[in-house]
Amino acid sequence: MGIEAGFVVPHPPIMVPEVGKGREKDVQKTMKAYREVAAEIAKIAPETVIISSPHSTVYADYFHISPRKHAQGDFRQFGAKGVSFNIPYDHELAGAIESVMRTQGVSAGTKGEKDPALDHGTMVPLYFLLEASKDLRIIRISPSGFPFPAHYKVGKIIARLLEKQGKKAVWVASGDLSHRLEGSPYGVKEEGKVFDEKIREILDNADFKRLLDFDKGLAKKAGECGLRSFIMMAGALDSRSIEGGLLAYEGPFGIGYAVARYRVKGEDPSRNFDVALYEEEKAKIQTRREKESAPVRLARAALEEMVKKNRRLAKADERRAPLPNKKKPCFVTLKLFGELRGCIGTFSASAATLDEEIVRNAIAAGLEDSRFPPVREEELPYLTYSVDVLEAPESITSEEELDPERYGVIVKKGQRTGLLLPAIEGIDSVDGQLRIALSKAGIDEEEDYSIERFTVTRYR
Repeated sequence: MGIEAGFVVPHPPIMVPEVGKGREKDVQKTMKAYREVAAEIAKIAPETVIISSPHSTVYADYFHISPRKHAQGDFRQFGAKGVSFNIPYDHELAGAIESVMRTQGVSAGTKGEKDPALDHGTMVPLYFLLEASKDLRIIRISPSGFPFPAHYKVGKIIARLLEKQGKKAVWVASGDLSHRLEGSPYGVKEEGKVFDEKIREILDNADFKRLLDFDKGLAKKAGECGLRSFIMMAGALDSRSIEGGLLAYEGPFGIGYAVARYRVKGEDPSRNFDVALYEEEKAKIQTRREKESAPVRLARAALEEMVKKNRRLAKADERRAPLPNKKKPCFVTLKLFGELRGCIGTFSASAATLDEEIVRNAIAAGLEDSRFPPVREEELPYLTYSVDVLEAPESITSEEELDPERYGVIVKKGQRTGLLLPAIEGIDSVDGQLRIALSKAGIDEEEDYSIERFTVTRYR
C-alpha cells in the first residue's frame, strides 16, 4: 500500500469540450493520453487521489492542504457553468498530513484557505478522472515558494504516511509546461522551447534528480506553472522502482502540455534523490566556505551563533574578522538551494561599526524577514551568504543613468522609500528594476518620485 502510481497532467480548460467548443480537437493526443491515465487510475482503485495544483491557495512560506469534507466548483469562469463538481475530500488524511508535517518541521497545513471552490488546476484532471471513476476522494495540496527540495520532502513525507496507514493512493501532479511557446498569448521566449525540451526528457526518463536542481532562471523565463507540482509527485515516488514515462506532449496554443505516468514496481534505494542532492550541496558549500570573504564569514558566524545558541556573537569572538572600523550601511542576503531565504539591510548605517552592522543584519535576515519563517538549525549547512556594503547614493534625473547590473536604485515619494540592490538574478532591465523598487515602496508608477542610484561592494 501507499503511493501506487504518479501522473503528470496539464490543466487547460480548453480540453473540456463544453469549454473548448471544438478547439479541444487541437489537443487530441493530450486528451487520449489523459483518458489512458484516467483508465489506469480507475483500475488501481485508490482510496485517495492526491492532486497537487499550482492554482489552489498558494503561499510563499506554507504548503496549503485544502480542509473541509467536500469541495465544489464549476467552469463558469470559462463559459461552462453547467460543468460542475462536488467531490469528497479525505479530510481525515488531510488532518494526519498536517500533524506529521508539524512533527517534521515543515510549514504546511489546512489553515488560511483563500477560496474553498475548486480551481481549474484540480477540475480539469477531475473531469477526465470522473469519466472513468465515479467514486473518488481527493486531497488537494498546493506548492509553495519554498526551494525545490522542500517540495520533494513534502511528497516523500506523505508517501511514508500512507504506507504507515496502509492506504492505497495515487498522486496526480497538475501543471502546464512553458507558457512562452510560439503562438502564446503571453509572449514568446526562446527559453520556453528550451524548458519544455528539458522537462520532456526528464519526464520520459523518470530522471527526477534533475528536477531538484533544475535551472530556476530558465524556469522563470519560460513562464511554467507545473514544475513544483511535478517535484512533489517525484518525492512521493522516492526510493521506488518505477516504470513509465512520457505519454504525450503538445503545445498548439503556445503552452506546453505533457502527460506522463509512473507505476510503482518495488523498492529502489538508489532513487533516493534528495539525500544525494543534500550531500552534493553540502560539499559545494563547504568548498565555497573555504574561500569566503571576511564579511561573509562574520555574517555566517553571527546567524549560526544566534540560531544554535540563542546569543549574539561576542565582540571579542575570534570569528569577528578585522573590518574597517567605520560606519557603513549594508545588506545581508541568504539563499537556500539558490533561492532567496532572507535579505535585510539598511539604507544608512545604524551601528557604530561595519562589523556590528553586518552582525545585526545577518541575524535579521535569518530570523526577522517577514517573507520567510525563521531559519532552522538544520538549514544552516546549506545556506549561502552575500554581504553588500553600500556606497553613498547620488540623485539622478534620468532613467538613462541607471544600469541594473552596476547600480542599485532608491525611489522616494514623501516618507515612502524602496531600495533594490544591483546585479540581482532575473532583473536585467531598468524598467524591471524600477517596477520592483516602486512596488516595495508602495509608490504607483504614475506618481512623481525621485530616484537615486548607488554602487555596492559585494562580498561572497
